[in-house]
Amino acid sequence: MRESAMDWKEVLRQRLATSDTGLNTEKKSEQELKDEEMDLFTKYYSEWKGGGKNTNVFHKSIPRFYYRLPAEDEVLLQKLREESRAVFLQRKSRELLDNEELQNLWFLLDKHQTPPMIGEEAMINYESFLKVGEKAGPKCKQFFTAKVFAKLLHTDSYGRVSIMQFFNYVMRKVWLHQTRIGLSLYDVAGQGYLRESDLENYILELIPTLPQLDGLEKSFYSFYVCTAVRKFFFFLDPLRTGKIKIQDILACSFLDDLLELRDEELSKESQETNWFSAPSALRVYGQYLNLDKDHNGMLSKEELSRYGTATMTNVFLDRVFQECLTYDGEMDYKTYLDFVLALENRKEPAALQYIFKLLDIENKGYLNVFSLNYFFRAIQELMKIHGQDPVSFQDVKDEIFDMVKPKDPFKISLQDLINSNQGDTVTTILIDLNGFWTYENREALVANDSENAADLDDT
Repeated sequence: MRESAMDWKEVLRQRLATSDTGLNTEKKSEQELKDEEMDLFTKYYSEWKGGGKNTNVFHKSIPRFYYRLPAEDEVLLQKLREESRAVFLQRKSRELLDNEELQNLWFLLDKHQTPPMIGEEAMINYESFLKVGEKAGPKCKQFFTAKVFAKLLHTDSYGRVSIMQFFNYVMRKVWLHQTRIGLSLYDVAGQGYLRESDLENYILELIPTLPQLDGLEKSFYSFYVCTAVRKFFFFLDPLRTGKIKIQDILACSFLDDLLELRDEELSKESQETNWFSAPSALRVYGQYLNLDKDHNGMLSKEELSRYGTATMTNVFLDRVFQECLTYDGEMDYKTYLDFVLALENRKEPAALQYIFKLLDIENKGYLNVFSLNYFFRAIQELMKIHGQDPVSFQDVKDEIFDMVKPKDPFKISLQDLINSNQGDTVTTILIDLNGFWTYENREALVANDSENAADLDDT
């Protein structure tokens, strides 16, 4: 036992001696340790930057995801980029079906139709569908898939799809790709979006291809282009960034409306409801000229007050000139177009956003009782001027909250207005005496319409 105890003492002495030696060494080599630390830092930093010989090779497998755009003074790189984009778009264009190939596809589909016909509509089953796909050529391969067939398969008891529906699907796809390529040619930045000037150039060069615009004088082209472009930017650029994604242009119906003007036999009714038609553009511009009494090319608040039925409140018009872009207190044609688009499309979220910003006088992001009262008092004053008995604000306030049903019972947000599907009615009540009168007398007006319809039936 004694020897064992002595052994442990010896071991402890040796460990303490070793520990003391280590401490002394550490005290003596403090500067050396700092130098070593700096050497290690320099080594690892160099390896991280890629300068070391033993650089980690795993980063080489990460694909490059950022490519710097050429600067304005790098003319050669800009030209190279433009040429490469042009070649790419040409190649994509050649991959699309041309008129002859589309005609050939229609003949093949008609030849392989599967009886019996449903009325006058030819049908095709999946087996024949695949046969046509084999004969139609490589460009059509993307359309002849099980997924496409299943999408078009509806209620046919024989498991077939309509040949006309399938062909229209192919035509629509080809048109979308053609239009995407056409718009991309005007994408100067090459980033998948169009600036205002890019879209203006596109529409200006499109005018000669639209028969319905043949009667427009060239002196009116700039005003027409401004009118057309504003609709795209008002609805597709709500944050006013000054650019629109080409994808968004293709997804909305505006381009369809614009290209509808290719139809030489477009009805008068369709032209009147189409913002891009010549009669519609001339109507909007004509209204602007009629409002401009001093013929200075701009509209003052007094001139704008005659818009429509001339029954908008001064309080609302004040807000328009406070929030919208003006020049020396007057409104130009572009700002006027935004105003018209908002008032003529009050059911649309973008239009409600425009009007909501004007109604939100405290810039709180919601309308409360105070803001509603602020605008409705102006309606009450107009009612007195026109010899009408003012309606109680309390009643109108309750009706508005009942219509909107906001999440917060004391605040109406923009989203509440949109979700209620009553945003157009609510905004009309607060800004326009004629609109409020129409709302208040809606039951009597419906009754009169019914009586007039009955009288016409009797005759």
